[in-house]
Amino acid sequence: MFPEPPPPGSVPNCADAGVLGVLPGIIGVMQATEAIKLILGIGESLLGRLVHLDALQMRFREFKLQRDPACPVCGENPTVLEPIDYEEFCSGTAYRSEPTVPTITVHALNNKQQSGEPFLLVDVREPFESDLARIAGSKLMPLGQLPDRLNELNQQEMTVLYCKTGLRSERAVQFLQTAGFQNVYNLAGGIDAWIDEIDPSIPKY
Repeated sequence: MFPEPPPPGSVPNCADAGVLGVLPGIIGVMQATEAIKLILGIGESLLGRLVHLDALQMRFREFKLQRDPACPVCGENPTVLEPIDYEEFCSGTAYRSEPTVPTITVHALNNKQQSGEPFLLVDVREPFESDLARIAGSKLMPLGQLPDRLNELNQQEMTVLYCKTGLRSERAVQFLQTAGFQNVYNLAGGIDAWIDEIDPSIPKY
């Protein structure tokens, strides 16, 4: 169904969006059960079927799938695919091209704060993330709320946006640019880089 990972930046990675902690365990147990059944030749396997779990509603749905003869793994001419480093991919560092928006480093931001230079620092993460850790003096404005809160921003004022790793804030800068903002910057590495290089007293989540 999904022969390739989504393009970088098209969906939030695990580091940015998070995952319900118990969910990988539930799915992992199901996968292990299927492997045991296949090895022992017992029961009815999920071959040709897709199980969908909505954990918030605790509902299972099942979809029947037809084999794709062009599938590189299970099709008419199966091959061994080059493995993807999913740990690196999910960290948000893989498959990244050069930044497409103006950026500012955590050290440059820290210098601006220390000098008292006026600028607006905007946190585009979710409220629960801000409750866990935040950069002092930042204004919380989740990415999904930006279109409805543009009136709270001044196009003439220098604005720095940050998230956890810099991916969501990069998209936020792109959105503001399309709305006519020019003096906007993405904090490279997000609050994670700020914690690592500037203020390790902030809890890392």
